[in-house]
Amino acid sequence: MSDATAQHHDAGSKKLFLTVWFWLLAMTGIEVYLGYIHLGVRLMLTLLMGLSIVKATLIISYFMHLRFEKRSLTLMLMPAMVFVIVMLFMFFPDSLRLLHMRPR
Repeated sequence: MSDATAQHHDAGSKKLFLTVWFWLLAMTGIEVYLGYIHLGVRLMLTLLMGLSIVKATLIISYFMHLRFEKRSLTLMLMPAMVFVIVMLFMFFPDSLRLLHMRPR
């Protein structure tokens, strides 16, 4: 077996995927816990968005196998990811505005 084949085979090991799955599960648990404690809206949204970005990165990297692809494919998808993150932060203030408009 060549070096490249051995490296590609080791790249997607069951242990690696279970470790990533565990971290995704842990971050989901943290997000659920954050939903039950009373934090400020700004802090809550910032924490949840940050965790969501980390989770999306893990999913894209390992379960969509981009971590093991050529660098050019990953760099081609970076502008789309940056666009999505910028759009999230553009709509973030709007969600706070809608919160204050809500009847109590």
